[in-house]
Amino acid sequence: MSEVDLQEQVKKNTTRMNKLQKRLRREVGMAIADYNMIEDGDLVMCCLSGGKDSYAMLDILINLQQRAPISFNIVAVNLDQKQPGFPEHILPAYLDTLGIAYHILEKDTYSIVKDKIPEGKTTCSLCSRLRRGTLYGFAQRIGATKIALGHHRDDIIETLFLNMFYGGKMKAMPPKLLSDDGANMVIRPLAYSREKDIAEYAALKQFPIIPCNLCGSQENLKRGAIKDMLNSWDKQYPGRIETIFTAMQNTAPSQGVDRENFDFLSLKRDENAPLKGDVAESDLPAFDFLDISNNGHIDLDAAQRIDVVTTFKP
Repeated sequence: MSEVDLQEQVKKNTTRMNKLQKRLRREVGMAIADYNMIEDGDLVMCCLSGGKDSYAMLDILINLQQRAPISFNIVAVNLDQKQPGFPEHILPAYLDTLGIAYHILEKDTYSIVKDKIPEGKTTCSLCSRLRRGTLYGFAQRIGATKIALGHHRDDIIETLFLNMFYGGKMKAMPPKLLSDDGANMVIRPLAYSREKDIAEYAALKQFPIIPCNLCGSQENLKRGAIKDMLNSWDKQYPGRIETIFTAMQNTAPSQGVDRENFDFLSLKRDENAPLKGDVAESDLPAFDFLDISNNGHIDLDAAQRIDVVTTFKP
């Protein structure tokens, strides 16, 4: 590549990176506002795994911190789980360039997982529980008021389908979650952001990615299958992923079958309600009935609706 071509490519990459940063910053800002994720005086503990998502989350939050109308502090935390071959130097070296406070925690959860999970079985579930418990405890220790995780919109939708298909539950990842003991508030600032945008942004920013395959566990086949299904839909039906997420924001318990979230047992008709159904007949347009015998249509105006009711009694 010539010097001119190289400069042109650098210019294009910079333009694209700035565009993606603005989009991610706007989406994160909307998510924070919609769910009141960050408040004045908060200490936000950003959990870094070394993956593209947590790098992007930290980068955007630092960017927003400089422009936000409120004051909040950020501290980055990484948990070294003692996986064989984990490059311990990468995250500290990167965080030193940012000039923010950070902590590197060390806990050998790897040995625990290997001891408890049979060979060949996926270790992700137990690993994540141990990691979450450690991070929750440390957040209380340093006085963090919010724990920020790097899950994005695709993660949230995938979790919904995983729970539907394999767990029999309509449950996903909420953008904001209070821990069961009430002591920790978890937030997901990337809840409105697409994984493909984050991946491209991370590549352009050249984040020092640490792959999550050091423990030797099998790929999570179920999540992988769901991801493939959603990616196929996204290509075949553009906009479907956005519609699914919008549907998750517009639930109607009275139109479902969940007896815990809607009181069907006490549901009674109003005996004093006017006899006009859901919509007054006078408000309805003229019907267009199908005339099957003549393979055509019969147009009826409002005056021709049900004039005679014939009742048969046994």
